[in-house]
This record gives sequence, structure tokens and C-alpha cells, in this order.
Amino acid sequence: MTNRPADGLSVLLIEDREDVAQSTAELLTLCGHAPRVAACGEAALSEVARDVPDVVLVDLGLPDMDGWDVARQIRARAGRQPVMIAVTGRGTEGDRIASADAGLDLHLVKPADPCALTGLLARIRESLSDRSASGSSCVRAAR
Repeated sequence: MTNRPADGLSVLLIEDREDVAQSTAELLTLCGHAPRVAACGEAALSEVARDVPDVVLVDLGLPDMDGWDVARQIRARAGRQPVMIAVTGRGTEGDRIASADAGLDLHLVKPADPCALTGLLARIRESLSDRSASGSSCVRAAR
């Protein structure tokens, strides 16, 4: 069962830079979300196995595997599919295509604008709430 706060989302933040992870987690908490942080791909996969989040924010440059591999493994392993967003310094068209091919719903380039990120999460939260109310199990982020 997902540990979702009453008005927020459960968010798994996969980021190896401690300062970035901490500041992003603080922003998410201030916005009413419940963030968990994983500093590498293996830790992220363990977190998802324990509890599938509503949203996964994944850096592509991780120490043990790239974020695309993490995304593919989450898609293959998770029953309920989270919305997955790359938040990365990699911003070429090839990187965006690789993200889509790996099953990522969106690709944001760092530094991600905090207002844009929180606005995006608010739209995802509304979409999940609307789908829960209508009984639909299909969850995908608007592009």
C-alpha cells in the first residue's frame, strides 16, 4: 500500500547528490508530499519493491546504474505503475528519446525550476484524484 499523505503524493527521489536530494525533499515536504530518497539504483529498486510510490523522480547519472536502467526495471517489476520523471543534467534530443524508450513519462533538465516541478506534481495529484474518483486504474502524466 502506498504511503500517500491525505493531500499529497508519495514521491521517490532517486538522486546521488546529497545536497540536491535534501533540498528537493524539503521542497516536496513543504508542498504536502511524502518524499523518500534513494542515492543509487539498487536502493531505489528496494524502495519500490517495499512500496510503489505515486511518482518517481530519477536522476540519470547514478553511481551504480543509469536512471534509464532503473526506470526499465521499475516498469518491469512494479504492478501499479508510478509516474516516472527524469530530472537530469542531460538534455539532448537523444537523451529525451532514451528517456521515453526507457518508460519515463517526462524529462526535465536540471536545474529544474521549483515552481514548474511543484506545478507538475499538483497536476499529477489532480489526475490521480480524478482517476481514483472515477475508478480508473490507468495513470499517466500529461505531456
